Amino acid sequence: MDVGADEFEQSLPLLQELVLGADFVGLDIEFTGLRSNLSGPQQISLFDLPSEWYLKTRQSVQQFTICQIGLSMFSSIEGESNKYEAHSCNFFLFPTTFGILDSEFSFQASSVQFLNEHGFDYNKFLKNGIPYMNEEQEKKIKHSILTGNWRVRSSLDKDQIKVVIDEVTRWLDLAEEGDWMTLPGITGFQAFEVQLVLRKALPDIWTVMRDQGVTVKKVSKQHRWYLENTSCDRESCWKEEILLSARGFSVFFQMLVKAQKPLVGHNMMMDLLHLHEKFFRPLPESYEEFKLNIHNLFPVLIDTKNVTKDIWKELNFPRVSNLLEVYEVLNSDLNPTKNSGPVIIHASRCEKYVETKYPHEAAYDAFLCGSVLLKVAHLLLWRVHGVLPIPKPSFPLYLDVLAPYVNQVNLIRAGVPKINFSGPDYPSVRPPILIATVRRRPRVSEQQVYHEFQNLCKFDVRRLVGSHFLLLTNKFKDTRSILKEYRCHPTLQVSLYRYWRHSPNVSCLLQVCGVVTTWAFIAFLLGRARP
Repeated sequence: MDVGADEFEQSLPLLQELVLGADFVGLDIEFTGLRSNLSGPQQISLFDLPSEWYLKTRQSVQQFTICQIGLSMFSSIEGESNKYEAHSCNFFLFPTTFGILDSEFSFQASSVQFLNEHGFDYNKFLKNGIPYMNEEQEKKIKHSILTGNWRVRSSLDKDQIKVVIDEVTRWLDLAEEGDWMTLPGITGFQAFEVQLVLRKALPDIWTVMRDQGVTVKKVSKQHRWYLENTSCDRESCWKEEILLSARGFSVFFQMLVKAQKPLVGHNMMMDLLHLHEKFFRPLPESYEEFKLNIHNLFPVLIDTKNVTKDIWKELNFPRVSNLLEVYEVLNSDLNPTKNSGPVIIHASRCEKYVETKYPHEAAYDAFLCGSVLLKVAHLLLWRVHGVLPIPKPSFPLYLDVLAPYVNQVNLIRAGVPKINFSGPDYPSVRPPILIATVRRRPRVSEQQVYHEFQNLCKFDVRRLVGSHFLLLTNKFKDTRSILKEYRCHPTLQVSLYRYWRHSPNVSCLLQVCGVVTTWAFIAFLLGRARP
Protein backbone atom coordinates (compact mmCIF):
# COMPACT_ATOMS: atom_id res chain seq x y z
CA MET A 1 0.00 0.00 0.00
CA ASP A 2 1.45 3.33 -1.11
CA VAL A 3 0.62 6.36 1.04
CA GLY A 4 1.27 9.96 0.01
CA ALA A 5 0.19 13.29 1.46
CA ASP A 6 -3.28 13.10 -0.16
CA GLU A 7 -4.17 9.80 1.57
CA PHE A 8 -2.20 10.09 4.79
CA GLU A 9 -4.57 11.79 7.23
CA GLN A 10 -7.48 9.56 6.16
CA SER A 11 -5.25 6.49 6.69
CA LEU A 12 -4.18 7.38 10.25
CA PRO A 13 -7.00 5.54 12.12
CA LEU A 14 -6.34 2.33 10.16
CA LEU A 15 -2.57 2.65 10.62
CA GLN A 16 -2.98 3.13 14.37
CA GLU A 17 -5.19 0.04 14.55
CA LEU A 18 -2.62 -2.02 12.61
CA VAL A 19 0.28 -0.93 14.84
CA LEU A 20 -1.60 -1.57 18.08
CA GLY A 21 -2.63 -5.02 16.88
CA ALA A 22 0.81 -6.03 15.62
CA ASP A 23 3.25 -8.42 17.30
CA PHE A 24 6.13 -6.44 15.81
CA VAL A 25 6.91 -3.95 13.06
CA GLY A 26 9.42 -4.33 10.20
CA LEU A 27 11.23 -1.17 9.10
CA ASP A 28 13.19 0.00 6.07
CA ILE A 29 14.11 3.50 4.92
CA GLU A 30 15.37 4.93 1.61
CA PHE A 31 17.47 8.12 1.66
CA THR A 32 18.55 10.87 -0.74
CA GLY A 33 22.14 9.94 0.18
CA LEU A 34 23.96 7.66 2.56
CA ARG A 35 27.29 9.15 3.51
CA SER A 36 29.04 12.42 2.75
CA ASN A 37 32.26 12.19 0.75
CA LEU A 38 34.43 13.05 3.71
CA SER A 39 38.18 12.80 3.36
CA GLY A 40 41.17 12.26 5.60
CA PRO A 41 40.44 11.94 9.33
CA GLN A 42 36.69 12.43 8.73
CA GLN A 43 36.34 9.14 6.84
CA ILE A 44 34.91 6.30 8.89
CA SER A 45 37.50 3.69 9.76
CA LEU A 46 37.96 0.37 11.53
CA PHE A 47 40.04 2.34 14.03
CA ASP A 48 36.99 4.37 15.12
CA LEU A 49 35.47 3.91 18.54
CA PRO A 50 31.65 3.84 18.38
CA SER A 51 31.52 7.45 19.63
CA GLU A 52 33.91 8.54 16.84
CA TRP A 53 31.92 6.62 14.23
CA TYR A 54 28.73 8.28 15.48
CA LEU A 55 30.09 11.83 15.27
CA LYS A 56 31.33 11.28 11.71
CA THR A 57 28.08 9.68 10.55
CA ARG A 58 25.98 12.34 12.28
CA GLN A 59 27.15 14.87 9.69
CA SER A 60 25.82 12.74 6.82
CA VAL A 61 22.45 12.23 8.52
CA GLN A 62 22.08 16.00 8.90
CA GLN A 63 22.92 16.51 5.22
CA PHE A 64 20.53 13.99 3.61
CA THR A 65 16.86 13.22 4.13
CA ILE A 66 14.34 10.39 4.00
CA CYS A 67 12.45 9.98 0.72
CA GLN A 68 10.57 6.76 1.52
CA ILE A 69 9.90 4.82 4.69
CA GLY A 70 8.48 1.29 4.71
CA LEU A 71 6.68 -0.33 7.61
CA SER A 72 5.35 -3.87 7.71
CA MET A 73 3.06 -4.69 10.64
CA PHE A 74 3.15 -8.42 11.44
CA SER A 75 0.16 -9.82 13.34
CA SER A 76 -0.39 -13.43 14.39
CA ILE A 77 -3.72 -14.73 13.09
CA GLU A 78 -6.06 -15.76 15.85
CA GLY A 79 -6.98 -19.43 15.77
CA GLU A 80 -4.19 -20.26 13.29
CA SER A 81 -1.04 -21.99 14.52
CA ASN A 82 2.12 -19.99 13.79
CA LYS A 83 0.54 -17.98 10.98
CA TYR A 84 1.15 -14.26 10.47
CA GLU A 85 -0.38 -11.56 8.30
CA ALA A 86 1.83 -8.69 7.09
CA HIS A 87 0.39 -5.24 6.34
CA SER A 88 3.11 -3.43 4.38
CA CYS A 89 2.96 0.31 3.69
CA ASN A 90 5.14 2.67 1.65
CA PHE A 91 5.20 6.25 2.90
CA PHE A 92 6.62 8.89 0.56
CA LEU A 93 7.98 11.75 2.66
CA PHE A 94 9.01 15.32 1.99
CA PRO A 95 10.18 17.82 4.64
CA THR A 96 7.59 20.31 5.90
CA THR A 97 7.78 23.64 4.06
CA PHE A 98 5.43 25.97 5.88
CA GLY A 99 5.78 29.27 7.70
CA ILE A 100 9.32 29.54 9.06
CA LEU A 101 10.22 25.95 8.13
CA ASP A 102 12.20 25.47 4.93
CA SER A 103 14.61 22.56 5.20
CA GLU A 104 17.73 22.07 3.11
CA PHE A 105 19.00 18.66 2.06
CA SER A 106 21.34 17.11 -0.50
CA PHE A 107 21.12 14.40 -3.15
CA GLN A 108 23.94 11.95 -3.71
CA ALA A 109 24.28 10.93 -7.36
CA SER A 110 24.92 7.27 -6.55
CA SER A 111 21.81 7.09 -4.35
CA VAL A 112 19.63 8.69 -7.03
CA GLN A 113 20.98 6.24 -9.60
CA PHE A 114 20.36 3.32 -7.24
CA LEU A 115 16.74 4.36 -6.59
CA ASN A 116 16.16 4.92 -10.32
CA GLU A 117 17.36 1.40 -11.08
CA HIS A 118 14.78 0.04 -8.63
CA GLY A 119 11.82 2.04 -9.96
CA PHE A 120 11.57 4.73 -7.28
CA ASP A 121 8.71 7.19 -7.98
CA TYR A 122 10.28 10.64 -7.65
CA ASN A 123 6.98 12.33 -8.55
CA LYS A 124 5.34 10.94 -5.41
CA PHE A 125 8.33 11.98 -3.33
CA LEU A 126 8.56 15.53 -4.66
CA LYS A 127 4.89 16.31 -5.40
CA ASN A 128 2.96 14.20 -2.90
CA GLY A 129 5.41 13.54 -0.08
CA ILE A 130 3.99 13.50 3.45
CA PRO A 131 5.41 16.38 5.54
CA TYR A 132 7.23 15.71 8.79
CA MET A 133 9.14 17.55 11.50
CA ASN A 134 10.97 16.85 14.73
CA GLU A 135 10.05 18.19 18.17
CA GLU A 136 12.31 21.23 17.91
CA GLN A 137 10.78 22.25 14.58
CA GLU A 138 7.30 21.64 15.96
CA LYS A 139 7.90 24.02 18.87
CA LYS A 140 8.99 26.76 16.45
CA ILE A 141 6.04 26.41 14.09
CA LYS A 142 3.55 26.02 16.96
CA HIS A 143 4.75 29.25 18.51
CA SER A 144 4.52 31.01 15.13
CA ILE A 145 1.01 29.72 14.42
CA LEU A 146 -0.44 30.46 17.85
CA THR A 147 1.06 33.97 17.96
CA GLY A 148 -0.15 34.81 14.46
CA ASN A 149 3.36 35.09 12.98
CA TRP A 150 3.16 31.89 10.95
CA ARG A 151 3.43 33.67 7.60
CA VAL A 152 7.08 34.67 8.10
CA ARG A 153 7.98 32.62 5.03
CA SER A 154 5.00 31.63 2.93
CA SER A 155 4.76 28.14 1.44
CA LEU A 156 2.63 29.73 -1.31
CA ASP A 157 4.36 32.35 -3.43
CA LYS A 158 3.17 35.93 -2.83
CA ASP A 159 2.48 36.36 -6.56
CA GLN A 160 0.18 33.33 -6.47
CA ILE A 161 -1.64 34.74 -3.44
CA LYS A 162 -2.16 38.02 -5.30
CA VAL A 163 -3.53 36.19 -8.35
CA VAL A 164 -6.02 34.31 -6.15
CA ILE A 165 -7.19 37.50 -4.38
CA ASP A 166 -7.60 39.30 -7.72
CA GLU A 167 -9.61 36.38 -9.12
CA VAL A 168 -11.97 36.28 -6.12
CA THR A 169 -12.32 40.08 -6.08
CA ARG A 170 -13.38 40.14 -9.76
CA TRP A 171 -15.90 37.38 -9.09
CA LEU A 172 -17.33 39.25 -6.06
CA ASP A 173 -18.14 42.30 -8.18
CA LEU A 174 -20.66 40.25 -10.17
CA ALA A 175 -21.76 37.68 -7.55
CA GLU A 176 -24.99 37.72 -5.55
CA GLU A 177 -25.22 36.79 -1.88
CA GLY A 178 -25.22 33.00 -1.62
CA ASP A 179 -23.27 32.49 -4.86
CA TRP A 180 -20.11 30.40 -4.66
CA MET A 181 -17.00 29.63 -6.69
CA THR A 182 -14.24 26.99 -6.41
CA LEU A 183 -10.48 27.54 -6.51
CA PRO A 184 -9.34 24.14 -7.84
CA GLY A 185 -6.06 22.38 -7.09
CA ILE A 186 -5.39 24.13 -3.78
CA THR A 187 -4.88 21.56 -1.01
CA GLY A 188 -2.94 20.95 2.19
CA PHE A 189 -1.12 23.89 3.75
CA GLN A 190 -1.88 26.09 0.75
CA ALA A 191 -5.61 25.61 1.29
CA PHE A 192 -5.33 26.77 4.90
CA GLU A 193 -3.18 29.69 3.90
CA VAL A 194 -5.40 30.84 1.03
CA GLN A 195 -8.50 30.73 3.25
CA LEU A 196 -6.87 32.74 6.02
CA VAL A 197 -5.62 35.37 3.56
CA LEU A 198 -8.98 35.64 1.76
CA ARG A 199 -10.99 35.90 4.97
CA LYS A 200 -8.69 38.64 6.25
CA ALA A 201 -8.74 40.58 2.98
CA LEU A 202 -12.46 40.27 2.08
CA PRO A 203 -15.08 40.77 4.81
CA ASP A 204 -18.07 39.60 2.73
CA ILE A 205 -16.91 36.05 1.90
CA TRP A 206 -16.68 32.72 3.68
CA THR A 207 -14.46 29.81 2.66
CA VAL A 208 -14.71 26.05 2.98
CA MET A 209 -12.19 23.37 2.07
CA ARG A 210 -13.57 20.70 -0.31
CA ASP A 211 -12.07 17.72 -2.12
CA GLN A 212 -12.02 19.75 -5.34
CA GLY A 213 -10.25 22.72 -3.73
CA VAL A 214 -11.24 25.82 -1.76
CA THR A 215 -14.86 26.96 -2.12
CA VAL A 216 -15.58 30.69 -1.70
CA LYS A 217 -19.11 31.85 -0.86
CA LYS A 218 -20.46 35.42 -0.85
CA VAL A 219 -22.20 36.18 2.46
CA SER A 220 -23.54 39.21 4.32
CA LYS A 221 -21.46 40.78 7.06
CA GLN A 222 -24.01 39.60 9.65
CA HIS A 223 -23.84 36.03 8.39
CA ARG A 224 -20.03 36.26 8.33
CA TRP A 225 -20.05 37.37 12.00
CA TYR A 226 -22.31 34.42 12.85
CA LEU A 227 -20.05 31.92 11.06
CA GLU A 228 -16.92 33.28 12.72
CA ASN A 229 -18.40 32.90 16.18
CA THR A 230 -20.29 29.63 15.86
CA SER A 231 -18.52 27.57 13.23
CA CYS A 232 -16.09 24.85 14.25
CA ASP A 233 -14.23 25.97 11.16
CA ARG A 234 -13.16 29.27 12.73
CA GLU A 235 -9.52 30.38 12.73
CA SER A 236 -8.69 29.09 16.22
CA CYS A 237 -9.68 25.56 15.13
CA TRP A 238 -7.72 25.94 11.95
CA LYS A 239 -4.51 26.61 13.79
CA GLU A 240 -4.69 23.18 15.41
CA GLU A 241 -5.52 21.60 12.03
CA ILE A 242 -2.61 23.41 10.42
CA LEU A 243 -0.26 22.10 13.08
CA LEU A 244 -1.62 18.56 12.65
CA SER A 245 -1.10 18.74 8.89
CA ALA A 246 2.35 20.27 9.28
CA ARG A 247 3.43 17.46 11.63
CA GLY A 248 2.36 14.90 9.05
CA PHE A 249 4.22 11.61 9.43
CA SER A 250 5.53 12.69 12.82
CA VAL A 251 1.99 12.06 14.16
CA PHE A 252 2.26 8.42 13.12
CA PHE A 253 5.83 8.22 14.45
CA GLN A 254 4.50 9.16 17.89
CA MET A 255 1.84 6.43 17.57
CA LEU A 256 4.61 3.96 16.78
CA VAL A 257 6.62 5.07 19.80
CA LYS A 258 3.63 4.85 22.16
CA ALA A 259 2.75 1.36 20.91
CA GLN A 260 6.18 0.08 22.13
CA LYS A 261 6.22 -2.77 19.63
CA PRO A 262 9.50 -4.53 18.77
CA LEU A 263 11.10 -2.75 15.80
CA VAL A 264 12.89 -4.97 13.29
CA GLY A 265 15.33 -3.85 10.60
CA HIS A 266 18.29 -5.11 8.60
CA ASN A 267 21.56 -3.24 9.08
CA MET A 268 19.37 -0.61 10.70
CA MET A 269 21.87 1.79 12.26
CA MET A 270 21.38 4.51 9.62
CA ASP A 271 17.61 4.06 9.92
CA LEU A 272 17.77 4.76 13.67
CA LEU A 273 19.95 7.84 13.19
CA HIS A 274 17.45 9.29 10.71
CA LEU A 275 14.43 8.42 12.86
CA HIS A 276 15.99 10.37 15.72
CA GLU A 277 17.01 13.35 13.59
CA LYS A 278 13.88 13.70 11.44
CA PHE A 279 11.02 12.81 13.82
CA PHE A 280 12.32 13.13 17.40
CA ARG A 281 15.09 15.67 17.99
CA PRO A 282 18.27 16.82 16.21
CA LEU A 283 21.02 14.28 16.84
CA PRO A 284 22.92 15.19 20.02
CA GLU A 285 26.69 15.51 20.09
CA SER A 286 26.82 12.90 22.84
CA TYR A 287 26.89 9.32 21.57
CA GLU A 288 25.63 8.03 24.94
CA GLU A 289 22.69 10.45 24.86
CA PHE A 290 21.78 9.19 21.38
CA LYS A 291 21.82 5.58 22.61
CA LEU A 292 19.65 6.42 25.61
CA ASN A 293 17.13 8.34 23.48
CA ILE A 294 16.76 5.50 20.99
CA HIS A 295 16.34 2.95 23.78
CA ASN A 296 13.60 5.07 25.37
CA LEU A 297 11.83 5.43 22.01
CA PHE A 298 12.15 1.76 21.01
CA PRO A 299 12.94 -0.52 23.98
CA VAL A 300 13.10 -3.64 21.76
CA LEU A 301 15.23 -3.47 18.61
CA ILE A 302 16.21 -6.49 16.53
CA ASP A 303 18.69 -6.20 13.65
CA THR A 304 18.35 -9.23 11.37
CA LYS A 305 21.80 -8.51 9.92
CA ASN A 306 23.29 -9.09 13.36
CA VAL A 307 21.26 -12.28 13.94
CA THR A 308 21.91 -13.88 10.55
CA LYS A 309 25.61 -12.94 10.56
CA ASP A 310 26.01 -14.80 13.83
CA ILE A 311 24.44 -18.09 12.72
CA TRP A 312 25.11 -18.16 8.96
CA LYS A 313 28.49 -19.88 8.97
CA GLU A 314 27.50 -22.32 11.66
CA LEU A 315 24.62 -23.57 9.49
CA ASN A 316 26.83 -23.71 6.37
CA PHE A 317 24.50 -21.47 4.41
CA PRO A 318 25.93 -19.98 1.17
CA ARG A 319 27.37 -16.49 1.33
CA VAL A 320 24.83 -13.72 0.66
CA SER A 321 25.20 -10.00 -0.04
CA ASN A 322 21.76 -8.50 0.57
CA LEU A 323 18.48 -8.92 2.42
CA LEU A 324 16.61 -10.54 -0.48
CA GLU A 325 19.27 -13.27 -0.78
CA VAL A 326 19.01 -13.93 2.98
CA TYR A 327 15.24 -14.33 2.59
CA GLU A 328 15.62 -16.68 -0.39
CA VAL A 329 18.09 -18.95 1.43
CA LEU A 330 15.73 -19.21 4.40
CA ASN A 331 12.89 -20.10 2.00
CA SER A 332 14.97 -22.76 0.24
CA ASP A 333 15.56 -26.44 0.98
CA LEU A 334 18.86 -25.45 2.62
CA ASN A 335 16.81 -24.40 5.64
CA PRO A 336 16.08 -27.54 7.69
CA THR A 337 12.98 -25.89 9.19
CA LYS A 338 11.54 -24.69 5.88
CA ASN A 339 8.41 -26.85 6.11
CA SER A 340 7.80 -26.45 9.84
CA GLY A 341 8.41 -22.74 10.13
CA PRO A 342 5.93 -19.86 10.35
CA VAL A 343 3.46 -19.23 7.54
CA ILE A 344 3.41 -15.59 6.39
CA ILE A 345 0.72 -14.09 4.17
CA HIS A 346 0.28 -10.62 2.71
CA ALA A 347 -2.72 -8.51 3.73
CA SER A 348 -5.39 -7.81 1.12
CA ARG A 349 -4.02 -4.35 0.22
CA CYS A 350 -0.51 -5.71 -0.39
CA GLU A 351 -1.23 -8.26 -3.13
CA LYS A 352 1.44 -6.88 -5.46
CA TYR A 353 4.12 -8.49 -3.24
CA VAL A 354 2.57 -11.97 -3.52
CA GLU A 355 3.99 -12.85 -6.93
CA THR A 356 6.53 -10.12 -7.65
CA LYS A 357 9.72 -9.10 -5.87
CA TYR A 358 10.36 -5.40 -5.29
CA PRO A 359 13.85 -5.22 -3.77
CA HIS A 360 14.75 -1.81 -2.31
CA GLU A 361 11.16 -0.66 -2.26
CA ALA A 362 10.91 0.30 1.39
CA ALA A 363 7.68 -1.55 2.25
CA TYR A 364 8.87 -4.73 0.52
CA ASP A 365 12.20 -4.64 2.33
CA ALA A 366 10.35 -4.02 5.61
CA PHE A 367 8.33 -7.16 4.85
CA LEU A 368 11.55 -9.08 4.16
CA CYS A 369 12.97 -7.92 7.52
CA GLY A 370 9.97 -9.26 9.40
CA SER A 371 9.88 -12.51 7.47
CA VAL A 372 13.60 -13.14 7.99
CA LEU A 373 13.16 -12.49 11.70
CA LEU A 374 10.38 -15.09 12.05
CA LYS A 375 12.24 -17.72 10.03
CA VAL A 376 15.55 -17.21 11.85
CA ALA A 377 13.78 -17.26 15.22
CA HIS A 378 12.22 -20.61 14.27
CA LEU A 379 15.67 -21.91 13.32
CA LEU A 380 17.06 -20.83 16.68
CA LEU A 381 14.15 -22.51 18.46
CA TRP A 382 14.84 -25.71 16.53
CA ARG A 383 18.54 -25.59 17.47
CA VAL A 384 17.74 -25.06 21.16
CA HIS A 385 15.42 -28.06 21.36
CA GLY A 386 17.42 -30.37 19.08
CA VAL A 387 15.74 -33.79 18.80
CA LEU A 388 13.14 -32.88 21.44
CA PRO A 389 9.69 -31.82 20.23
CA ILE A 390 9.51 -28.09 19.61
CA PRO A 391 6.84 -26.44 21.77
CA LYS A 392 3.98 -24.73 19.98
CA PRO A 393 5.68 -21.70 18.37
CA SER A 394 4.48 -18.20 19.25
CA PHE A 395 6.01 -14.76 18.95
CA PRO A 396 6.74 -14.48 22.72
CA LEU A 397 8.60 -17.79 22.44
CA TYR A 398 10.53 -16.48 19.44
CA LEU A 399 11.46 -13.37 21.44
CA ASP A 400 12.86 -15.62 24.18
CA VAL A 401 15.30 -17.35 21.81
CA LEU A 402 16.19 -14.00 20.22
CA ALA A 403 17.05 -12.47 23.63
CA PRO A 404 20.87 -12.50 23.05
CA TYR A 405 20.36 -10.37 19.93
CA VAL A 406 17.85 -7.83 21.26
CA ASN A 407 19.10 -4.21 21.05
CA GLN A 408 22.31 -5.33 19.29
CA VAL A 409 22.58 -3.33 16.06
CA ASN A 410 25.16 -4.08 13.39
CA LEU A 411 27.82 -1.45 12.75
CA ILE A 412 29.67 -1.22 9.44
CA ARG A 413 33.35 -0.23 9.47
CA ALA A 414 34.11 0.67 13.07
CA GLY A 415 36.20 -0.52 15.99
CA VAL A 416 33.35 -2.76 17.21
CA PRO A 417 31.00 -4.90 15.09
CA LYS A 418 27.77 -3.83 16.82
CA ILE A 419 26.23 -1.30 19.19
CA ASN A 420 24.38 -2.29 22.35
CA PHE A 421 21.44 0.07 22.92
CA SER A 422 20.54 -1.34 26.32
CA GLY A 423 23.97 -1.16 27.97
CA PRO A 424 27.73 -0.75 27.43
CA ASP A 425 29.08 -1.72 24.03
CA TYR A 426 30.88 -5.03 23.80
CA PRO A 427 34.67 -5.03 23.31
CA SER A 428 36.05 -5.39 19.83
CA VAL A 429 36.49 -8.83 18.29
CA ARG A 430 38.47 -7.49 15.34
CA PRO A 431 41.78 -9.08 14.26
CA PRO A 432 44.89 -7.66 15.96
CA ILE A 433 46.40 -4.40 14.72
CA LEU A 434 49.53 -4.67 12.59
CA ILE A 435 52.37 -2.18 12.37
CA ALA A 436 54.15 -1.57 9.06
CA THR A 437 57.54 0.12 9.01
CA VAL A 438 58.70 1.55 5.68
CA ARG A 439 62.46 1.59 5.14
CA ARG A 440 64.41 3.90 2.84
CA ARG A 441 61.25 5.88 1.89
CA PRO A 442 60.91 8.67 4.47
CA ARG A 443 58.01 10.58 2.87
CA VAL A 444 55.57 7.77 2.13
CA SER A 445 51.85 8.57 2.66
CA GLU A 446 48.95 6.58 4.11
CA GLN A 447 47.47 6.31 0.62
CA GLN A 448 50.66 4.79 -0.77
CA VAL A 449 50.74 2.22 2.02
CA TYR A 450 47.07 1.41 1.34
CA HIS A 451 47.78 0.85 -2.38
CA GLU A 452 50.64 -1.47 -1.48
CA PHE A 453 48.24 -3.92 0.16
CA GLN A 454 45.02 -3.42 -1.79
CA ASN A 455 45.69 -6.16 -4.33
CA LEU A 456 45.97 -8.71 -1.53
CA CYS A 457 43.27 -7.47 0.88
CA LYS A 458 41.62 -4.34 2.27
CA PHE A 459 43.28 -2.66 5.26
CA ASP A 460 42.50 0.64 6.93
CA VAL A 461 45.77 2.57 7.33
CA ARG A 462 46.66 5.17 9.94
CA ARG A 463 50.05 6.81 10.41
CA LEU A 464 51.47 6.14 13.86
CA VAL A 465 54.60 8.27 13.66
CA GLY A 466 57.15 8.98 10.92
CA SER A 467 57.42 5.93 8.66
CA HIS A 468 55.43 3.66 11.00
CA PHE A 469 51.82 2.87 10.03
CA LEU A 470 49.01 0.95 11.74
CA LEU A 471 47.02 -1.56 9.67
CA LEU A 472 43.59 -2.95 10.58
CA THR A 473 41.18 -5.29 8.80
CA ASN A 474 38.02 -7.12 9.83
CA LYS A 475 39.24 -10.52 8.57
CA PHE A 476 41.65 -12.71 10.52
CA LYS A 477 42.75 -14.50 7.36
CA ASP A 478 43.92 -11.19 5.85
CA THR A 479 46.06 -10.51 8.91
CA ARG A 480 47.71 -13.94 8.65
CA SER A 481 48.18 -13.52 4.89
CA ILE A 482 49.98 -10.16 5.20
CA LEU A 483 52.25 -11.35 8.03
CA LYS A 484 53.28 -14.31 5.89
CA GLU A 485 53.66 -12.38 2.62
CA TYR A 486 55.82 -9.59 4.09
CA ARG A 487 57.95 -11.67 6.44
CA CYS A 488 61.16 -11.00 4.46
CA HIS A 489 60.21 -7.93 2.44
CA PRO A 490 63.24 -5.66 1.78
CA THR A 491 61.54 -2.27 2.37
CA LEU A 492 58.37 -3.04 4.30
CA GLN A 493 58.46 -4.73 7.68
CA VAL A 494 55.10 -5.91 9.07
CA SER A 495 54.53 -7.28 12.57
CA LEU A 496 51.91 -7.41 15.31
CA TYR A 497 51.41 -4.07 17.03
CA ARG A 498 52.28 -4.12 20.75
CA TYR A 499 51.26 -1.02 22.65
CA TRP A 500 54.04 -1.14 25.21
CA ARG A 501 56.60 -1.65 22.52
CA HIS A 502 55.41 0.56 19.65
CA SER A 503 53.35 3.40 21.14
CA PRO A 504 55.13 6.80 20.77
CA ASN A 505 53.70 7.82 24.16
CA VAL A 506 55.19 4.81 25.86
CA SER A 507 58.51 5.31 24.06
CA CYS A 508 58.57 8.95 25.15
CA LEU A 509 57.72 7.98 28.73
CA LEU A 510 60.44 5.33 28.77
CA GLN A 511 62.97 7.83 27.40
CA VAL A 512 62.07 10.37 30.09
CA CYS A 513 62.27 7.68 32.75
CA GLY A 514 65.64 6.62 31.36
CA VAL A 515 66.98 10.18 31.47
CA VAL A 516 65.68 10.71 35.00
CA THR A 517 67.10 7.39 36.15
CA THR A 518 70.48 8.16 34.57
CA TRP A 519 70.72 11.58 36.23
CA ALA A 520 69.59 10.11 39.55
CA PHE A 521 72.28 7.43 39.29
CA ILE A 522 74.94 10.05 38.41
CA ALA A 523 73.82 12.19 41.34
CA PHE A 524 74.02 9.17 43.59
CA LEU A 525 77.58 8.39 42.45
CA LEU A 526 78.66 12.00 42.81
CA GLY A 527 77.16 12.09 46.29
CA ARG A 528 79.12 9.03 47.34
CA ALA A 529 82.32 10.45 45.89
CA ARG A 530 82.30 13.42 48.27
CA PRO A 531 84.44 13.04 51.48
